[in-house]
Amino acid sequence: MFVTVGVAFAWGSTEYSFGSSARPGPGYFPFGLGVLLAILGSFVLFKSLTIETEDGEPVGAFAWRPLLVILGSVVLFGFLLPRAGLLVTLPVLVVLSSLASDEFGWKGSLVNAVILTALSYATFVLGLKLTIPVLPAMFGG
Repeated sequence: MFVTVGVAFAWGSTEYSFGSSARPGPGYFPFGLGVLLAILGSFVLFKSLTIETEDGEPVGAFAWRPLLVILGSVVLFGFLLPRAGLLVTLPVLVVLSSLASDEFGWKGSLVNAVILTALSYATFVLGLKLTIPVLPAMFGG
């Protein structure tokens, strides 16, 4: 994925003026970033294809359950945010995503949900002044 996105950004940036190192144009930064991302992706890809486990056994089966739980949580977040608001939807996302872990615990998930919700509210609503619904629509959010 990194290689593909990096190459796409580098290729797409060739449509813009490149400029020079002293006076970079609008294509300079995206090109460099795309190349760096593609190189990083190449290293990750190479490492993942050549890694061996400690006991020499093949890498285990793909973990579908955590992937589907987290993907479903994010889709539910996108669906609920305009209807239920940030203060309801974000804790639901955090707790449901936590269910994907084999080490799930209610206490840790709820503490994490409270902290992430408070920080997200402070960052996006108070700090950046984004117009995100905070409360459910029935409460005037």
